[in-house]
Amino acid sequence: MAPYCVLVTRLQQVLSKGVRRYHVAPVLCQRAKVAMSHFEPNEYINYEMLEKNINIVRKRLDRPLTLSEKIVYGHLDDPVKQDIERGKTYLRLRPDRVAMQDATAQMAMLQFISSGLPRVAVPSTIHCDHLIEAQLGAEKDLRRAKDINQEVYNFLATAGAKYGVGFWKPGSGIIHQIILENYAYPGVLLIGTDSHTPNGGGLGGICIGVGGADAVDVMAGIPWELKCPKVIGIKLTGELSGWSSPKDVILKVAGILTVKGGTGAIIEYHGPGVDSISCTGMATICNMGAEIGATTSLFPYNHRMKKYLSKTGRAEIAALADEFQAHLVPDAGCEYDQLVEINLSELKPHINGPFTPDLAHPVADVGTVAEKEGWPVDIRVGLIGSCTNSSYEDMGRAAAVAKQALAHGLKCKSQFTVTPGSEQIRATIERDGYAGILRDVGGVVLANACGPCIGQWDRKDTKKGEKNTIVTSYNRNFTGRNDANPETHAFVTSPEIVTALAIAGTLKFNPEMDSLTGADGKKFKLEAPDADELPTLEFDPGQDTYQHPPKDRSGQHVDVSPTSQRLQLLEPFDKWDGKDLEDMLILIKVKGKCTTDHISAAGPWLKFRGHLDNISNNLLIGAINIENGKANSVRNALNQEFGPVPDTARYYKKNGIKWVVVGDENYGEGSSREHAALEPRHLGGRAIITKSFARIHETNLKKQGLLPLTFADPADYNKIHPVDKLSIVGLADFAPGKPLKCIIKHPNGSQEIIMLNHTFNETQIEWFQAGSALNRMKEMQQH
Repeated sequence: MAPYCVLVTRLQQVLSKGVRRYHVAPVLCQRAKVAMSHFEPNEYINYEMLEKNINIVRKRLDRPLTLSEKIVYGHLDDPVKQDIERGKTYLRLRPDRVAMQDATAQMAMLQFISSGLPRVAVPSTIHCDHLIEAQLGAEKDLRRAKDINQEVYNFLATAGAKYGVGFWKPGSGIIHQIILENYAYPGVLLIGTDSHTPNGGGLGGICIGVGGADAVDVMAGIPWELKCPKVIGIKLTGELSGWSSPKDVILKVAGILTVKGGTGAIIEYHGPGVDSISCTGMATICNMGAEIGATTSLFPYNHRMKKYLSKTGRAEIAALADEFQAHLVPDAGCEYDQLVEINLSELKPHINGPFTPDLAHPVADVGTVAEKEGWPVDIRVGLIGSCTNSSYEDMGRAAAVAKQALAHGLKCKSQFTVTPGSEQIRATIERDGYAGILRDVGGVVLANACGPCIGQWDRKDTKKGEKNTIVTSYNRNFTGRNDANPETHAFVTSPEIVTALAIAGTLKFNPEMDSLTGADGKKFKLEAPDADELPTLEFDPGQDTYQHPPKDRSGQHVDVSPTSQRLQLLEPFDKWDGKDLEDMLILIKVKGKCTTDHISAAGPWLKFRGHLDNISNNLLIGAINIENGKANSVRNALNQEFGPVPDTARYYKKNGIKWVVVGDENYGEGSSREHAALEPRHLGGRAIITKSFARIHETNLKKQGLLPLTFADPADYNKIHPVDKLSIVGLADFAPGKPLKCIIKHPNGSQEIIMLNHTFNETQIEWFQAGSALNRMKEMQQH
């Protein structure tokens, strides 16, 4: 779509050659308005503002900008006065939209209701994907989920209708696939209440995972604060071929940067290798950037994105992006804080795990490593799909592998499950035969939902505590994440490798080199899979699963029963009393990795995500206590008995005793779930002291009025013992950049003083003093 001013200029040139010259109204020289989404025809993409802000900032900084900087700085609330320094200053931003999945949307909407505002200030959506448990298959599982979650779905639907939020019903698909198909676009700034929101970077947007309180800020029309990210450049050369896939790019990057290597940074992919990756492949890479702690990841706008936009009914957005392409790619000569180069032509298929997504192995080596380490090599279950790998291309490549096995009379030796990413993907792979092939090879097609990836899996083939191996195309493989069994060794890889390994039934199979034996006894090798990145025909949208917010919202009501076990209206947290935090007991000193899964488990606990008191019964039940090496077993300092973590916290709260958690490195990595911050606050916690934090969790703790603090000297972690008491002093002079003093009181009467660092700015200190960010918002409204 050429800009109207170009068309008008040409018209004037033609007409000027004739006798009469026509006047053309200046309004026609404005660019045509293009809607963000066909679901919101009156909400428009504002590339002009992006362009204006970029030009202001570029002139101020007097240097070339990375693509990340263009989009982030292009959304500044005040580009003229905003202090900008990577890794140091806090930016005040104006995101374009908000997306929430059903498990986190409950608490986000409860907080929004508490704000007293009449409707959301930016386009927002709710997506029902987390509460559907995988048991028997798509149809039965969806029917069961609608029945047992009716109260929650009704709450979200009515809250969406009352406050102007679009509602995607259960069965519509996984939030990130829906966003990619309908809402993401080059240059967008989108925040979502799920850590894998960066999936939208595959369409050239800055899409960032946040907690519900951050989403409430944006929905309330308040500028959103983000610490100015550093930028890590990943230069891709060569091109993907054979068994290598986009998933292998991020598996390789995870092995290089580790689970905390991207913390505080945006991962920006660039270079000639980018063009060999499909749009959905780029989304896969960006999605799993969450596993290295990155703020988000993205790719520059190119023809692969244009092709995807056109195929998903958004050709007008692609045409507009073409006009503004200079602002949707990095400037020549821009500089990165760190640069990694990967030659895609040399990249081999990878598989990462177990128990952490950064333990990278070439597929060719993993069998040998597994035998050496004592990991089970027989694969019980292969699982493909998830928000990371459930595109049309992913399903096509998996089906291409399965089709070869079927041609030789083979089916999967392992159990095999398939999770379509959306109703559109499900309907299209059914029409084009991929689903049938995957069923024929032994697959069970599950509902369009998160399912086993987040622990929503009623697994029957193993008992808890039984050592076993599963292989998935998911993104995370923390201990017990998929099936609540701490002895399940989960490995993540591409869908085509999962399919090949499920057919072979063992980690010792390398599809690039090894042979299978067909039903006729003859050996054969699988050929590298090939599949279309997009369907030849148009996508089949399947069933209509979207509920528009009504134009007239006056008659809408949202009811929360006071006796509900699933939903609970929120009460404000208490304000800071102006005193130092003295003689706090240590609820638990955590040993080793402590993810948000350890702090607030998912799986069966998802049903309580809208009820703060009930879900607080899972507080830190997965964390390992350094005192006894056990999970969910801590000493009660008042009676010296060992008991569950939540029970001990409640005991302290009942007796008016403040407590603190001491943690290790990268505390709170993983999910964006703010329940991991709400729960300790609800049960009387005041501070979390660690060697380092994951970005989202640190922000979530601040939002709820807690103090996330880090050891000035990480070795001071060893000075604290579970039986000590801690006092944090100097809070009357709490200020940005000023360390706090911590007094350690040992049982023998001796004391030690250590220093604690923090990343609070002035606004965040106001959250702490008010008791929470929501309390502070209400104070501002009253004034």
